[in-house]
Amino acid sequence: MTPKRVDKTERRQQILAAAVRVFARKGFAATRIDDVAAEAGIAKGSVYLYFDSRDALLKAAFEAHAARVAALLTAADDGGDPLDRLETLIGSTLTMLVADADLARVQLDVWNTPLDMAGLYRDYRTAVAGLLRQATIRPGTDPDRAAAVIVGAVEGCLLQCLADPELDLGDLAGPIIRICVRSLR
Repeated sequence: MTPKRVDKTERRQQILAAAVRVFARKGFAATRIDDVAAEAGIAKGSVYLYFDSRDALLKAAFEAHAARVAALLTAADDGGDPLDRLETLIGSTLTMLVADADLARVQLDVWNTPLDMAGLYRDYRTAVAGLLRQATIRPGTDPDRAAAVIVGAVEGCLLQCLADPELDLGDLAGPIIRICVRSLR
């Protein structure tokens, strides 16, 4: 009998998705590689073929998230009215966070780890400030501070939705846009 061939990219994604689910459910500190393997329905040794540690799993999950954020930021740079692009960026970000709710929960659990979360936030704020600099906004508005407030509004809403599942993050895009972006016009 020939052994079943495994698509390595698909298996890696399967393990990563399982790790994020377990990290979100149990917390990063309480999760073991055994838990990830059980969630993925594979042997513990198979996890180690792709990731050498629990930290490596976490890092890979956030690298994938950072790549999705980078794609959103690049898309926001594609011409048109800067404030319209900022509105689209906010909506796309919230859609992504809704889709990655487990990863968002893990992010809150591990915010003080050596992951470069500051760099991720800095890139996002820089992109938002760049859009504000391109736009005609209220006189006296500091684009860097306004960007920090906009990113803070998105993250604050995310935090509330994770704490209170009755609050729908997807429903908050409109209010964030109206309050944070349209008020700058």
